[in-house]
Amino acid sequence: MHGGRVACDDARIPRPAVENAMLDDLNELRTFRAILAEGSLSAAARRLGVTLAVVSKRLATLERRVGVRLIHRTTRALSPTEEGSRLLIDVERALEAIESGEERLAGARDEPAGTLRVSAPIAFGRRCVAPVIGDLARRYPRLAVCLELDDRLVDLVGEGLDVAIRIGGLADSSAMMRKLADNCRILVASPAYLDAAGRPETPEEAARHTFLRYGSSAEPWRLRGPDGVAANLAATGRLRVDDGDAVHDWGLAGLGIMLKSQVDVAADLSAGRLERVLPRWDGGDAPVVALYPTGRNLPLKTRVLLETLEHHVAETLGNKSTRSTPHPSSAARTFAEAIAERTSAFGRS
Repeated sequence: MHGGRVACDDARIPRPAVENAMLDDLNELRTFRAILAEGSLSAAARRLGVTLAVVSKRLATLERRVGVRLIHRTTRALSPTEEGSRLLIDVERALEAIESGEERLAGARDEPAGTLRVSAPIAFGRRCVAPVIGDLARRYPRLAVCLELDDRLVDLVGEGLDVAIRIGGLADSSAMMRKLADNCRILVASPAYLDAAGRPETPEEAARHTFLRYGSSAEPWRLRGPDGVAANLAATGRLRVDDGDAVHDWGLAGLGIMLKSQVDVAADLSAGRLERVLPRWDGGDAPVVALYPTGRNLPLKTRVLLETLEHHVAETLGNKSTRSTPHPSSAARTFAEAIAERTSAFGRS
């Protein structure tokens, strides 16, 4: 090692030895990525289909190669060191380019392959994203997907995610955004509740009803009416919970009025299990969007997911496709360039 970098003289090392060394290095990088994605060495071993001893050895070899500790180890959790966080960014970029190169070399342009890491809101993820992923898994046997359902804001790069699906606009200037569908929040309740409590015709009449609320906020619901008229609905929650599906269940059970994303209740409205309240009013736009890291070529596996999800959501809402063109990506790097970038990343600290 010279100046913190790996020296490799192809003229003096037989070609098979160079190729084997490259494969070993790639396995170490993939193992490093898997450890941080899964949160433990044992989970990474299961994901990679190798033993715990192999994972531990690969991590130790990589740390010895770069000369710094990459992962903090405690009895409860693993987390990247500062150097590990920086290396992970380079590793993600290098492996993505390498995997894209492998796809092209294998003639797999028309079939998604590799592991796709996706984040989605809990309720929307269960109703829309998980079924789409299940369909893709049946169609593409070489595709693996890790779906994380969480309502919190996520760090795409820091958490090693390929794409995050969210409802509503997000102020994240570090990510590219693609709109999958138009959507808004609407007031809904069960027909049984409305038969018993009456169907309000104005926000003032609605204020006398029972409301079901998600989260701890006591802010009024701001409604948008005909011709841009706005109204605040106090919506004091008789029942409140920090789980969107629980609110949904209460609404289906006839316990009150809830403000829900249209895409979350479209099937219930179509089946007659729920009914719109104040149908000329809504709670504002909340488009379904996909976020993905900037500066990356959008891999085939990600494009296929987004296009399939876009079609599925449009069918759910009864809309035509709202497909928009992703931001032009930079020119694809060659397989050799990706290898060079990965190798140069080894010496960073």
